[in-house]
Amino acid sequence: MNRKAFNRINYGLFLVGSVLEGKYQGCVVNSLHQITSSNPAKFSLSLNKSNETYKAVEAAGSFAATVLERGTPKELVDLFGYKSGRVVDKYEGFQVETDGAGNPYVKDHALARISCKIVDKLDLGSYVLFVCEATEAEVLGEGPAMTLDDYRGEGGATPAAATVVRIVEEVAWRCTICGYIAERETLPDDYRCPICRAPKDKFEKM
Repeated sequence: MNRKAFNRINYGLFLVGSVLEGKYQGCVVNSLHQITSSNPAKFSLSLNKSNETYKAVEAAGSFAATVLERGTPKELVDLFGYKSGRVVDKYEGFQVETDGAGNPYVKDHALARISCKIVDKLDLGSYVLFVCEATEAEVLGEGPAMTLDDYRGEGGATPAAATVVRIVEEVAWRCTICGYIAERETLPDDYRCPICRAPKDKFEKM
């Protein structure tokens, strides 16, 4: 099986937010999909069990997701895709509002906001697939939505939190601290991770 065939599938990038013990948690995902057009519409969302956002969604039973616009700054995606909510407040400095269930969503660079409640789930080992019903929806902007291909076109690798990770087609190095992937043949001696500033010796060849 040639798994690189999966790379031909493009994905939207979304910010998913929930709240755990009074603290906002959020991450970038490319695994949010509408699966029915019924009323209420149903969605699916998969999250890695190691993410703080997963713990928040599991505990709250709900989440808010924002559809990012094309041209969203790479720094915003990097923050929500690589930084951990255990050590940093990802929402600081952004326009943040909450839905009726108290879930946070970022209005910066957002085209729409969709809030959902969990109605079922499937354990997939390292991941959990949630089946959700839409409870709120709001249009926040106009224009095309951001995709994983857009983000990669700006020099970004698949965010560590994004669930579906692209198969790297060239030589690449993974940061063992934050998961950032540098797609390049070699790393110079003074190279540092652009996300967590880890030095070259913290990278492993993929």
